[in-house]
Amino acid sequence: MIDVNTIFFDVDGTLVDARDDIANAVNYTLTKLGLKKRPMKSIVSYIGTGVKDLIAKSLGSKNSALSGEAVEIFSRYYVDHSADDAKLYPHTQEVLEYFKDKRKIILTNRYSKFADITLIKLGIRHYFEGIIGGDDESCLKPSACVLDTFSPKLDKDKAIIVGDMDIDIMTGKNSGVKTCWVTYGLGKSKDVRKLKPDFVIDDMLELESIIQ
Repeated sequence: MIDVNTIFFDVDGTLVDARDDIANAVNYTLTKLGLKKRPMKSIVSYIGTGVKDLIAKSLGSKNSALSGEAVEIFSRYYVDHSADDAKLYPHTQEVLEYFKDKRKIILTNRYSKFADITLIKLGIRHYFEGIIGGDDESCLKPSACVLDTFSPKLDKDKAIIVGDMDIDIMTGKNSGVKTCWVTYGLGKSKDVRKLKPDFVIDDMLELESIIQ
């Protein structure tokens, strides 16, 4: 077990399964713009690198001129529908309660307001001290700046990042923070394993046996 006082959690694919809501919001956006819907599998593969990138990939290069309008449509819709079908992954709330005395911070490339609304609706927002979101397009995961900007005095020797994608593990490596990969999320095994995360878990509950 390791001595940790600060835990950074990713949202999508780690704490929350929001694939349906995100895909629905993207396809609503495409429909409003008179464009053809995309398969859910395609949209899900775009999740993780920020809202603008999600929209850009969903639009495709031929429709890039619509990106600004598309982000606005998506944002207005998603604010009201961010937890229609979203659900917590197994044991998420149990583990957050177990670590209630640890400093816990959300680390996501979602816009902060989207993360905030979803976590409130799912009843777990109160567990987190704050949210590091993807509001600043110049400072997103996997850059080390996401941690340095938010908490310059962070004791990195006693911090860990828990996430499901390669960018989460890369963020930890770039920042000098311990990393834990959850295998049940959106990340591709071949992409994550080559980064050699410090810990690998198949269930959030296993975090209790890692952090003392």
